[in-house]
Amino acid sequence: MRRFIISGGGTGGHVFPALAIGRALLRKIENAEILFVGAEGKMEMEKVPQAGFKIIGLPISGLQRSLTWKNVLFPFRLLRSYLKARRIVRSFKPDVAIGVGGYASWPTLYAASRKGIKTVIQEQNSYAGLTNKQLAKSVDLICVAYHNMDRYFPKNKIVFTGNPIRADLLAQNDRKLAWEYFGLKPDLRTILLFGGSLGAGTLNEAMDKGADLIGQQSDVQIIWQVGSFYAEKYSRSPSAELAQVKQSEFIDRMDLAYLAADLVICRAGALTISELCLLSKPSILVPSPNVAEDHQTKNAEAMVKAGAARIIRDGEAPAVLIEEAIQLVHDEEKLKTWSYAAGRLGRPRAGEEIVNEILKLNK
Repeated sequence: MRRFIISGGGTGGHVFPALAIGRALLRKIENAEILFVGAEGKMEMEKVPQAGFKIIGLPISGLQRSLTWKNVLFPFRLLRSYLKARRIVRSFKPDVAIGVGGYASWPTLYAASRKGIKTVIQEQNSYAGLTNKQLAKSVDLICVAYHNMDRYFPKNKIVFTGNPIRADLLAQNDRKLAWEYFGLKPDLRTILLFGGSLGAGTLNEAMDKGADLIGQQSDVQIIWQVGSFYAEKYSRSPSAELAQVKQSEFIDRMDLAYLAADLVICRAGALTISELCLLSKPSILVPSPNVAEDHQTKNAEAMVKAGAARIIRDGEAPAVLIEEAIQLVHDEEKLKTWSYAAGRLGRPRAGEEIVNEILKLNK
């Protein structure tokens, strides 16, 4: 039996690739035993068990950007997490430890490397995360989704694989089921707007301000994920009251949401970009201004260069986003062109490629 630890999380951009790698390992190795290690109180502690995997939490948290007493506790939490990770590694005896970024990844991968266990990190973004940059010198392999990542990592350790995507996004192709699930009309043009599990204030504001324009459209319907952080604020938005707007705090069936959509409006995180490409979805991208090195803009610009998307800047979006989306969703020729271009960028076998590289280390 081969054993693998997968560690990291904190956001969907880390958790969902981790789950995709776990499932790819099980497909490749029937009797593989997989243990996830996450951060207590973070989303992986809920999402990983829901997916059928075992997870252990570490008492780690990140440094706060603002001056706060919580930062005084950081060194102690880090030490406690490292000691617990070392016990987990010693007890579980993994053949390979895999890190996907996020708070829990550093103590786990560092403990594994100190024990002489083979270690792999997977970097989802075009701008490397702090944890992965810190681990780069000690790990054996680095799987990346963007070219030119030798800016951050040792070139001899890098393998280009793309980002692993949840297999469930590809499992369903019955569009009628998608329409029924969201209460949509099959003869209307459909826009999917989402900003992640917490939501995106700019996208929600654009929907709120666009109520009058949306209400004037007899042939457009919108699936609107408002996010948990903004659910209360926008639950009574004029747009949410419209019959052709289907608002929810969180979309459990993203496979059906993507399937229903003729056009997607979203941020430009690495995982989202990978999903759009894999599913050949035309999009309007509104890069978040609150990310390191403005890497979401770089992600979005790559899509625009390929002819697969349009960028609207965050500051402009509340005023123009909905109007431009409505114009675009009626342009079937452009949507087809963008869809084809997005599909050419997809990496449907990214999970399998990562697993193949992992198994090379474990020969």
